[in-house]
Amino acid sequence: MIHLKRRLKIYLKGLAKENIFFRGIIRSIFDFYKEIRYKVETIGKRVNNKTIIFSCFNGNSYADSPKALYEYMLHDERFDDYTFVWDFKDVKRYEKILAQNKNTIIVKRGAKQYRKYVAIAKYWIFNFKIDDYLKPKKNQVFVQCWHGTPLKRLGCDLIHFDNVLNTMEGMQKRYKKEAKKFSYFISPSRYASEKFISAWNLKEINKEDCIIEEGYPRNDFLYSYTKEDVDKVKQKIFGYYYLPYEKEVKKKKIILYAPTYRSNQHETGLGYVYKEEVDFDKLQKELGDDYIILFRAHYFVANSFDFEKYAGFVYDVSKIDDINELYIISDILITDYSSVFFDYANLKRPMIFYMYDLEHYRDESNGFYIDVEKELPGKIVKTQEELMQEIKNISANFKYDKKYEEFNKKYNYLDDGNASKRVVERIINFD
Repeated sequence: MIHLKRRLKIYLKGLAKENIFFRGIIRSIFDFYKEIRYKVETIGKRVNNKTIIFSCFNGNSYADSPKALYEYMLHDERFDDYTFVWDFKDVKRYEKILAQNKNTIIVKRGAKQYRKYVAIAKYWIFNFKIDDYLKPKKNQVFVQCWHGTPLKRLGCDLIHFDNVLNTMEGMQKRYKKEAKKFSYFISPSRYASEKFISAWNLKEINKEDCIIEEGYPRNDFLYSYTKEDVDKVKQKIFGYYYLPYEKEVKKKKIILYAPTYRSNQHETGLGYVYKEEVDFDKLQKELGDDYIILFRAHYFVANSFDFEKYAGFVYDVSKIDDINELYIISDILITDYSSVFFDYANLKRPMIFYMYDLEHYRDESNGFYIDVEKELPGKIVKTQEELMQEIKNISANFKYDKKYEEFNKKYNYLDDGNASKRVVERIINFD
């Protein structure tokens, strides 16, 4: 019976991905079922004022602002008698990581125990759009951390949209529905606050005041990391026996390549995929003696990568949860439309923007909030040849110039290593 239900679910999901109309019907049925189940299971469950549930990227990671806030609370004696709950899809993996932490419980994403803790936790600290069936009670506090300063247009601000799984109208409806649930929404800057307010239509529902403009907790680490942290990350990536290779790694510059996903690149049964637009053969031939590339796929991307032929030159670091670890060991960042560059800019290191499909992304896909050609603190390149040339140029001639400084003044002026503290003081009621 269980196998039959699983097969039916897989079949319906596959069918839904191929037909937008049917997808809407299936989603509504699943949402209705989940909502009824949640209500029945949580009847009579009272909210515990000293229970906090955290989740990052839909249970896929231990990272970002939920991690930063959690770790701040772990070291604050005011939380000594609190219960911390984390939900993950891979429970066994994260039990090993968090097992030694006090007052911490790990639950399976979407399981009955997970729903129980969602129902009784006073505080929900998440960084993604939550399931439609989850609705906080009046005495629960939903803190939406989100996961980046927005470059790409979001939700109600979309003008055009090429997502193969959703319509623009459907996406905007979901944003508006979730906005009603917010108690707080964390923002790193005045610019970001304005975009969050418009993207979730907060003004229309009189919720502009839910914005907490105190900087991004996740960026605190960029102001507090140590040489030991750097060495630990390098050991993790380059092998347990890192020291024998230390001289080899030290003499090369490390490039972090972190492209975002394309909403129109999706394969049924797999998910969003990354189609390589970089010729790693050419890069290795041209740069292999002096550089190492860390390839980091967006967390939406489902396909795996085989870089065995580039061993020692390209490392797939997509499974490393916390991208902060990759920031601190990287000499150069290469990205496209991912918001990673806003955070990386705190380190005042060189960046290159490989935007081979700039016109399409700007004019037919999500579109941008800012004029990228005027504001980005790094050069935009559109071809492989330009990319290789700029890597060499920026390695030799990079300067933290006036444009870069003005960028940080506009987008990162609140990041100073103390955002977690300020946010906790705003969201937690200690009375």
